[in-house]
Amino acid sequence: MDHEYFVYIVRCADGSLYTGITNDVQRRVSEHNLGKDHSAYTYTRRPVMLVYSSYFQDVHEAISWEKRVKRWSKRKKEALIAGRFNDLSRYAQGKNYSLHKLCVMVRQAHHDTVPEIFSD
Repeated sequence: MDHEYFVYIVRCADGSLYTGITNDVQRRVSEHNLGKDHSAYTYTRRPVMLVYSSYFQDVHEAISWEKRVKRWSKRKKEALIAGRFNDLSRYAQGKNYSLHKLCVMVRQAHHDTVPEIFSD
């Protein structure tokens, strides 16, 4: 039986972005909006709206993608949300990780459906 894991981004009422991982995106967004955890980042920033998700069958790949996206600037996350993949490569230049590795991760998270700029 295949498992599905989702890396997701929600936009909070204050305009900030929260990135997480779950096995049920709709349930998790609902939990954010219900405010079940008073200590959660999103608790005082409700309501939240789902603006991005990508799915994985391998939990390790999902965790890796979530950790990477969480480290990104808001500008870079906004480019991902909008599908502006060319901007992602531009924002990655000069960083201490390779553009090639970023390209591979984006293509994996989007199941190889991103533009040619992200070809290996």
